[in-house]
Amino acid sequence: MELGLQGANVLVSGGTRGIGRAIARAFAAERAIVSICARDEADVLRTVADLAGEGARIHGACCDVTDGEDVRRWVGQAAETLGGVDVVVANVSAIAMASDEATWRRSFETDLLGAVRLIRAAEPWLVASPRAAIVTLGSVSAREIDPSGGAYGAMKAALVHYTQSLAATLAAHGVRANCVSPGATYAPDGIWGRIERERPDAFAATVRAHPRGRLARPEEVANAVLFLSSPAAGFVSGTHLVVDGSASRGIQF
Repeated sequence: MELGLQGANVLVSGGTRGIGRAIARAFAAERAIVSICARDEADVLRTVADLAGEGARIHGACCDVTDGEDVRRWVGQAAETLGGVDVVVANVSAIAMASDEATWRRSFETDLLGAVRLIRAAEPWLVASPRAAIVTLGSVSAREIDPSGGAYGAMKAALVHYTQSLAATLAAHGVRANCVSPGATYAPDGIWGRIERERPDAFAATVRAHPRGRLARPEEVANAVLFLSSPAAGFVSGTHLVVDGSASRGIQF
């Protein structure tokens, strides 16, 4: 299937590691023009150099999504450099698993308001685009109770609601909005890579319990994001797509 993403101007927050990096690489492979951001400047520079070495047309900036001015600066620079904005992927997460108030605040500022800031900053360019799409990254923790992730799951659930609200409010402007919720996804530089190193027994038990006998690969999540971002999904908006290999048990109606 031809996705029709060639020449699309794409913003990916948190694009230096794990799922975010896989998303940026996948867009570049479709010949889109990509801008990534992350808090660590060295990570941004390294990722831009790596992907450019693979032939990507890529721009990067150091940006903290909890800082509104930072976000507006990145979006403005990216829009000017790329020549507009067609697709926004809100990927950053604090992955905050504790239950104290500071964790709740960090999760709110990063997972939920980080997406709100990014999408609001990009909205003028999205409205002007003939193929505008927003994809937010949720989690299966938005659908099922996770004893270790109250703040994380609650913010991801709110993000699903926010995304579907965007789909309704921006439809008249031709802007689509969808949410992709991954299950456990393995990347050496991600949380499951850390669990594998620090708690190998827990990691092995999670893999054994999975119906597919393995965790998702970042590229598998990226493929879902690409499809929902593309003209091939031109009449798909307000969708919550779970990518977890049938691990979660919630029924979607």
